[in-house]
Amino acid sequence: MAKVSPLMALPPLLFAGLAAMFLLGMQRENPDALPSAREGKPAPAVVLTQLGEGQPFTDETLRQPGVKLVNYWASWCAPCRVEHPTLTQLAEEGIPIYGINYKDREGDALAFLEELGNPYTAMGADPNGRMAINWGLYGVPETYVIDGEGNIVLRFAGPVTQRVLESTLRPAIEAASGGQ
Repeated sequence: MAKVSPLMALPPLLFAGLAAMFLLGMQRENPDALPSAREGKPAPAVVLTQLGEGQPFTDETLRQPGVKLVNYWASWCAPCRVEHPTLTQLAEEGIPIYGINYKDREGDALAFLEELGNPYTAMGADPNGRMAINWGLYGVPETYVIDGEGNIVLRFAGPVTQRVLESTLRPAIEAASGGQ
């Protein structure tokens, strides 16, 4: 009878170990959500160029009392068009939204807002994407819920649709306001 080497058991054991690690890694609350190292921490510095003639968006803006949203967007971004009516609805409800135009041309950005309306309380441009790196931006659109002390409560990557608004953003806004 032929002897079986103990090394023959090694590949199946390695496969089983890897499979177990992958399974454990997928056990997040929402495996589709992108993790954020910024949640629960102060929002990074705001370093923007002026966009249009509206109110500038600065570090002090984020430290003002009350819940606010920070929304990264661009005129070339199709999902940004999809989320725009929902952002407009939130602005009409009185939730301040601060816009960061990402890697866009000023004329294109302003034409986008002229066409669809401007839901932003204040805005600025991040033409080179340097501020986005500090915020951990994955891509546009991306929206952050900020509490009254300037801390990030939630980062949502993707367009804010009505479903996302009700299932994700509104609970985060309520949590950021202390349930008031």
